Amino acid sequence: MRVKFAAIGLALLAVLGIGTAGATSDRGPGPASRLDLVQHRGEIRVCSTGDYRPFTYRDPATGRWSGIDVDLAGDLAQRLGVRLTVVPTTWKKLVDDLGRACDLAMGGISVTLDRAKRAFFSTPYVRDGKTPITRCENAERFGTLEQIDQPGVRAIVNPGGTNEQFADANLHRATIVRHPDNNTIFEEIIAGRADLMITDATETRWQAKQHPELCAVHPDRPFTFAEKAYLLPRGDVVFQEFVNQWLHLAQNDGTYDRIAKPWLG
Repeated sequence: MRVKFAAIGLALLAVLGIGTAGATSDRGPGPASRLDLVQHRGEIRVCSTGDYRPFTYRDPATGRWSGIDVDLAGDLAQRLGVRLTVVPTTWKKLVDDLGRACDLAMGGISVTLDRAKRAFFSTPYVRDGKTPITRCENAERFGTLEQIDQPGVRAIVNPGGTNEQFADANLHRATIVRHPDNNTIFEEIIAGRADLMITDATETRWQAKQHPELCAVHPDRPFTFAEKAYLLPRGDVVFQEFVNQWLHLAQNDGTYDRIAKPWLG
C-alpha cells in the first residue's frame, strides 16, 4: 500500500508540475539562468543602439563606444568577472535581438508596457519625460503641444522608438519628419530643415550643452512621465535580480554618480 500511495503521490506531483530533486528541466540541459551562462561563457553581451547620447554612442568612423550606459555596462562586466561585448542594434530590432544576440540591452531605454509584454525591465534608474528641443530663438513658440501641432511646423523624429510613438499619437496637423540617423538629427534642426524635436528631457539637456544654438524647452516640466531601465530576457528572474542588485549598489556606492557626472554634470 505504501508503494501504491507513493506512486500516486508522484503522479500528482507530475500533474501539478512540481518537480522532485534532481528532475530534469523542461528547457533541457544547460544553465538554469542567463547569469550562469554569462559566467560560464566569460562574456556578457550588451545590445545598444549607439545613437542616444549621453547614454550610448558609437562613433561611425572608429566604431568606438561611449556613454553613461556603456561605462556602466563595463562596470557590470567587471563585477561579474567577465569581458564586455557591445552588440549594435536599432530601436526597431531592440526587443527581437534581446536573448538572441545579447544578454541584456542598455542605452537610455524607456520603460513601456509594449516592451514589458515581451521582456523584463530592471529597476528604473532615471526619471524622464518627453519635452521639445528647438533653436533658441523659437523656444517661446513651442512650449505647448497646441503650439507645436500646427500646420507648417516640422517635428523631426527618429523611427522605431518612443519619440516616434509620441509624435504619431499627439501631432495631427504638424508635419512629422522621420530622420533615420539619430546621431545627426539635431543638426537638421540647427540647419533649419526641421523646427523641433520632442525627445527625453535628459537628451535635450545634453544636446543643448553640445549645441549653443539649441535650447531645451522646460525639461523640468516634460509633457509625460517616463523612466529608463535596462531590458532583460523575459522570465529570467535570477538574472533580473542580479542586475537589480548590481544597479542598487552602483547607485549607492558612488559608482553611478562617478560615471554620470562627466556626461550630465
